[in-house]
Amino acid sequence: MNYDIKDIKLAAKGALRIEWARNNMPVLGLIAERFSKEKPLKGVKLAACLHVTTETGVLAEVLKAGGAELAICASNPLSTQDDVAASLAKNLKIAVYSIKGEDTKTYYKHMQAALAIKPDITMDDGADLVSTIHQRKVSEHANIIGGTEETTTGVIRLRALANEGKLRYPIIAVNDALTKHLFDNRYGTGQSTLDGIIRATNKLVAGSNFVVCGYGWCGKGASMRAAGLGAKVIVVEVDPLRALEANMDGFGVMPIKDAARIGDIFVTVTGDINVIRKEHFQAMKNGAIVSNSGHFNVEIDIPALEKLAKKKKQIRDFTVEYIMNDGRKIYLLGEGRLINLAAAEGHPAQVMDMSFANQALSAEYMVKNHKKLKRQVYKVPDDIDKNIAYLKLKSMGIKIDTLTVEQKKYLASWEMGT
Repeated sequence: MNYDIKDIKLAAKGALRIEWARNNMPVLGLIAERFSKEKPLKGVKLAACLHVTTETGVLAEVLKAGGAELAICASNPLSTQDDVAASLAKNLKIAVYSIKGEDTKTYYKHMQAALAIKPDITMDDGADLVSTIHQRKVSEHANIIGGTEETTTGVIRLRALANEGKLRYPIIAVNDALTKHLFDNRYGTGQSTLDGIIRATNKLVAGSNFVVCGYGWCGKGASMRAAGLGAKVIVVEVDPLRALEANMDGFGVMPIKDAARIGDIFVTVTGDINVIRKEHFQAMKNGAIVSNSGHFNVEIDIPALEKLAKKKKQIRDFTVEYIMNDGRKIYLLGEGRLINLAAAEGHPAQVMDMSFANQALSAEYMVKNHKKLKRQVYKVPDDIDKNIAYLKLKSMGIKIDTLTVEQKKYLASWEMGT
């Protein structure tokens, strides 16, 4: 078995941390029991480009229990937990190519190593794996039957590829499952983003002007959690409906050029490029903290910040101080990469339980149904989505009602009115 990790001696610590996550992922536990008996992924080679965290470790266990042969690489240079990578390599005998802090060259070298198994299925978080495949000859990966995608950013990229008629195989947009984005994006990103910012800075959030760029589900989560800690939240949006929603949720709404002048802490969660730019850095007050929780480090124009600064230094782990010509100091967190994984541990296991249940069941669905699917981006089937929600409720000891025969008939009819 091949692997490229930081230190195999970290495996024991990683195994304990994976165990902790597993204890908080009951839905995946139920899927693992069935997969162990039925082996729905037997003989399937699966290349996964994911954040190598404890929760990913539990997903890897489930996929292997289902019979899959796995190769895993990181989906972000700063998102790897090195002890988890070591445990997967040593204890599960999985080919892992992932080191926290790896440079861009190593990042793509690791991706190529994962693809060397000639996968039947890809599992992506940001679509870098699929993008790499699509830059190769079709014949190199003609055996791929389908894939899954975890993030909003990745789904956007894949839909663009499909719209151009260039997508080579069907992809299930795990991100679009209700049991993923309503919970993972909102509650997971919300909590872990604030966790990352606080770990990186140890700053008091209460009383600060906390600027959230983007009010999708991730932005809603970050806004909610920042407000809960006592911040005065300001939302920056380009979508009038989301801006209206942010206003009615009780948050301030304004353009970034205005928010830049008064913000204390900034976080971008848009999935777009150069949301915070040169003119915004020039307007920021001394001590402004800038971070990103979107998938790629393109939302903050870091080259512009580099040019504006006369000096910079690493003042804390994951915090770089940029000193402007006028003496102002601006702090960039986590190299502009997703702060919840760069400086913290990512989403809590309880939320990733549902997200990764979608991954596991979507991989099974792809194996069973790929011959019926076109080269498009598909939503997670509703029955999978609802089943995961039921399993999660069951694991929490929560019961819900069911419709009576009379109620079902009423909802299916048109005759009965007032």
